[in-house]
Amino acid sequence: MKGVLITGFEPLDGGANPSWEAIGLVPGVRTALLPCAFGGTLEHLRAAVAEHDPAVVVCVGQAGGRPDVTVERVAVNLDDACIPDRAGHRPIDEPVVRGGPAAYFSTLPVKACVAAARAVGVPASVSQSAGTFLCNHLFYGLMHLIATERPAVRGGFVHVPFSPEQVLGEASPSMPVAMVAQALTAIATTAVSVSLGGDLRLVGGSLH
Repeated sequence: MKGVLITGFEPLDGGANPSWEAIGLVPGVRTALLPCAFGGTLEHLRAAVAEHDPAVVVCVGQAGGRPDVTVERVAVNLDDACIPDRAGHRPIDEPVVRGGPAAYFSTLPVKACVAAARAVGVPASVSQSAGTFLCNHLFYGLMHLIATERPAVRGGFVHVPFSPEQVLGEASPSMPVAMVAQALTAIATTAVSVSLGGDLRLVGGSLH
Protein backbone atom coordinates (compact mmCIF):
# COMPACT_ATOMS: atom_id res chain seq x y z
CA MET A 1 0.00 0.00 0.00
CA LYS A 2 2.88 2.37 -0.73
CA GLY A 3 0.56 4.37 -2.97
CA VAL A 4 -1.80 5.17 -0.08
CA LEU A 5 -1.64 8.37 1.96
CA ILE A 6 -3.66 8.46 5.19
CA THR A 7 -4.01 11.70 7.13
CA GLY A 8 -5.01 12.27 10.75
CA PHE A 9 -5.67 15.34 12.87
CA GLU A 10 -3.74 16.66 15.81
CA PRO A 11 -5.82 16.81 19.03
CA LEU A 12 -8.35 19.64 19.16
CA ASP A 13 -7.89 20.21 22.88
CA GLY A 14 -4.28 19.11 23.36
CA GLY A 15 -5.28 15.62 24.49
CA ALA A 16 -5.56 12.53 22.30
CA ASN A 17 -6.90 12.08 18.80
CA PRO A 18 -7.49 8.48 17.72
CA SER A 19 -7.46 9.46 14.05
CA TRP A 20 -3.71 10.08 14.27
CA GLU A 21 -2.96 7.33 16.77
CA ALA A 22 -4.67 4.68 14.64
CA ILE A 23 -3.06 5.46 11.31
CA GLY A 24 0.36 4.94 12.88
CA LEU A 25 -0.63 1.28 13.25
CA VAL A 26 -1.61 0.82 9.58
CA PRO A 27 1.26 -0.97 7.80
CA GLY A 28 2.81 0.15 4.55
CA VAL A 29 1.11 3.51 4.08
CA ARG A 30 2.31 7.10 4.00
CA THR A 31 0.93 9.31 6.75
CA ALA A 32 0.52 13.02 7.42
CA LEU A 33 -0.51 14.89 10.58
CA LEU A 34 -2.77 17.85 9.88
CA PRO A 35 -3.47 20.86 12.11
CA CYS A 36 -6.85 21.02 13.82
CA ALA A 37 -7.53 24.46 12.40
CA PHE A 38 -9.38 25.85 9.40
CA GLY A 39 -6.35 27.94 8.47
CA GLY A 40 -3.59 25.70 7.18
CA THR A 41 -5.29 22.30 7.06
CA LEU A 42 -5.81 22.28 3.30
CA GLU A 43 -2.35 23.71 2.69
CA HIS A 44 -0.81 20.88 4.73
CA LEU A 45 -2.91 18.36 2.82
CA ARG A 46 -1.78 19.77 -0.52
CA ALA A 47 1.87 19.60 0.58
CA ALA A 48 1.49 15.97 1.70
CA VAL A 49 -0.14 14.97 -1.58
CA ALA A 50 2.60 16.72 -3.54
CA GLU A 51 5.31 15.02 -1.46
CA HIS A 52 3.95 11.46 -1.61
CA ASP A 53 2.13 11.53 -4.99
CA PRO A 54 -0.39 8.90 -3.82
CA ALA A 55 -2.90 6.92 -5.84
CA VAL A 56 -5.32 6.90 -2.89
CA VAL A 57 -5.87 9.44 -0.10
CA VAL A 58 -7.90 8.54 2.97
CA CYS A 59 -8.43 11.37 5.43
CA VAL A 60 -9.42 10.34 8.96
CA GLY A 61 -11.04 12.31 11.76
CA GLN A 62 -12.72 11.78 15.11
CA ALA A 63 -16.49 11.72 15.48
CA GLY A 64 -17.20 11.67 19.19
CA GLY A 65 -20.53 10.00 19.95
CA ARG A 66 -20.52 7.67 16.96
CA PRO A 67 -20.22 4.01 17.97
CA ASP A 68 -18.62 2.68 14.79
CA VAL A 69 -16.20 3.51 12.00
CA THR A 70 -18.12 5.51 9.40
CA VAL A 71 -17.09 5.92 5.77
CA GLU A 72 -18.35 9.26 4.51
CA ARG A 73 -20.24 9.49 1.23
CA VAL A 74 -20.49 13.24 0.54
CA ALA A 75 -18.65 16.48 1.39
CA VAL A 76 -20.47 19.84 1.27
CA ASN A 77 -19.06 23.25 0.48
CA LEU A 78 -19.89 24.73 3.87
CA ASP A 79 -18.00 25.70 7.01
CA ASP A 80 -20.39 26.28 9.92
CA ALA A 81 -18.42 25.67 13.11
CA CYS A 82 -20.37 25.00 16.29
CA ILE A 83 -17.14 25.31 18.30
CA PRO A 84 -13.83 27.11 17.66
CA ASP A 85 -10.92 25.25 16.09
CA ARG A 86 -7.60 24.95 17.91
CA ALA A 87 -6.58 28.43 16.73
CA GLY A 88 -9.81 29.95 18.02
CA HIS A 89 -11.39 30.39 14.57
CA ARG A 90 -15.08 29.72 14.11
CA PRO A 91 -16.32 30.33 10.55
CA ILE A 92 -20.08 30.52 10.16
CA ASP A 93 -21.89 29.94 6.85
CA GLU A 94 -18.72 30.26 4.78
CA PRO A 95 -17.77 28.16 1.74
CA VAL A 96 -14.83 25.81 2.00
CA VAL A 97 -13.88 26.84 -1.54
CA ARG A 98 -15.43 30.03 -2.85
CA GLY A 99 -17.07 29.34 -6.19
CA GLY A 100 -16.77 25.58 -5.77
CA PRO A 101 -19.63 23.15 -6.38
CA ALA A 102 -22.16 22.54 -3.62
CA ALA A 103 -20.87 19.04 -2.90
CA TYR A 104 -18.55 16.22 -3.92
CA PHE A 105 -19.04 12.49 -3.59
CA SER A 106 -16.23 10.33 -2.24
CA THR A 107 -14.39 8.39 -4.95
CA LEU A 108 -13.61 5.55 -2.56
CA PRO A 109 -15.73 2.40 -2.95
CA VAL A 110 -17.68 3.43 0.13
CA LYS A 111 -19.84 0.35 0.61
CA ALA A 112 -17.02 -2.06 -0.20
CA CYS A 113 -14.89 -0.26 2.41
CA VAL A 114 -17.63 -0.67 5.01
CA ALA A 115 -17.97 -4.37 4.15
CA ALA A 116 -14.19 -4.82 4.43
CA ALA A 117 -14.11 -3.26 7.90
CA ARG A 118 -16.99 -5.47 9.04
CA ALA A 119 -15.22 -8.52 7.59
CA VAL A 120 -12.32 -8.03 10.03
CA GLY A 121 -14.73 -7.71 12.94
CA VAL A 122 -15.00 -3.93 13.23
CA PRO A 123 -18.44 -2.25 13.40
CA ALA A 124 -18.75 0.11 10.43
CA SER A 125 -21.38 1.91 8.37
CA VAL A 126 -21.92 4.43 5.60
CA SER A 127 -22.38 8.02 6.75
CA GLN A 128 -24.33 10.56 4.71
CA SER A 129 -22.89 13.63 6.48
CA ALA A 130 -19.40 14.58 7.60
CA GLY A 131 -20.82 17.56 9.50
CA THR A 132 -19.80 21.17 8.88
CA PHE A 133 -16.68 21.37 11.04
CA LEU A 134 -13.05 20.56 10.24
CA CYS A 135 -13.61 17.01 9.02
CA ASN A 136 -16.02 18.12 6.30
CA HIS A 137 -13.72 21.08 5.54
CA LEU A 138 -10.84 18.68 4.91
CA PHE A 139 -12.99 16.16 3.04
CA TYR A 140 -14.33 18.83 0.68
CA GLY A 141 -10.87 20.33 0.21
CA LEU A 142 -9.46 16.91 -0.68
CA MET A 143 -12.18 16.20 -3.22
CA HIS A 144 -11.82 19.66 -4.76
CA LEU A 145 -8.07 19.12 -5.10
CA ILE A 146 -8.71 15.78 -6.79
CA ALA A 147 -11.40 17.19 -9.10
CA THR A 148 -9.39 20.20 -10.21
CA GLU A 149 -5.78 19.04 -10.15
CA ARG A 150 -5.36 15.29 -9.57
CA PRO A 151 -8.13 13.38 -11.36
CA ALA A 152 -6.19 10.10 -11.22
CA VAL A 153 -6.21 10.11 -7.40
CA ARG A 154 -8.94 8.36 -5.45
CA GLY A 155 -9.99 9.89 -2.14
CA GLY A 156 -12.43 10.07 0.71
CA PHE A 157 -12.96 10.46 4.42
CA VAL A 158 -13.44 8.13 7.38
CA HIS A 159 -14.71 9.07 10.85
CA VAL A 160 -13.64 7.06 13.89
CA PRO A 161 -15.07 6.94 17.44
CA PHE A 162 -13.50 8.15 20.66
CA SER A 163 -10.81 5.93 22.14
CA PRO A 164 -11.71 4.34 25.52
CA GLU A 165 -9.21 6.61 27.30
CA GLN A 166 -11.11 9.69 26.12
CA VAL A 167 -14.39 8.67 27.73
CA LEU A 168 -13.35 7.25 31.09
CA GLY A 169 -16.25 7.69 33.49
CA GLU A 170 -18.62 8.72 30.70
CA ALA A 171 -21.44 6.92 28.92
CA SER A 172 -20.10 7.67 25.44
CA PRO A 173 -19.31 4.98 22.86
CA SER A 174 -15.67 4.26 22.11
CA MET A 175 -13.41 1.89 20.20
CA PRO A 176 -9.84 0.70 20.89
CA VAL A 177 -7.27 2.37 18.65
CA ALA A 178 -5.96 -1.03 17.53
CA MET A 179 -9.45 -1.96 16.30
CA VAL A 180 -9.73 1.34 14.43
CA ALA A 181 -6.37 0.57 12.80
CA GLN A 182 -7.72 -2.82 11.66
CA ALA A 183 -10.64 -1.09 9.98
CA LEU A 184 -8.43 1.52 8.32
CA THR A 185 -6.10 -1.20 7.03
CA ALA A 186 -9.06 -3.02 5.50
CA ILE A 187 -10.44 0.21 4.04
CA ALA A 188 -7.11 1.22 2.50
CA THR A 189 -6.59 -2.25 1.03
CA THR A 190 -10.07 -2.18 -0.48
CA ALA A 191 -9.61 1.31 -1.90
CA VAL A 192 -6.52 0.10 -3.74
CA SER A 193 -7.98 -3.18 -4.97
CA VAL A 194 -11.44 -2.11 -6.19
CA SER A 195 -11.46 -0.44 -9.59
CA LEU A 196 -12.38 3.23 -9.85
CA GLY A 197 -16.14 3.57 -10.05
CA GLY A 198 -16.71 0.06 -8.74
CA ASP A 199 -18.49 -0.69 -5.48
CA LEU A 200 -20.78 -3.23 -3.85
CA ARG A 201 -24.51 -2.87 -4.41
CA LEU A 202 -25.61 -3.00 -0.80
CA VAL A 203 -28.00 -0.94 1.30
CA GLY A 204 -26.12 1.94 2.88
CA GLY A 205 -28.78 4.59 3.15
CA SER A 206 -30.66 5.90 6.16
CA LEU A 207 -34.12 7.26 6.96
CA HIS A 208 -32.81 10.42 8.66
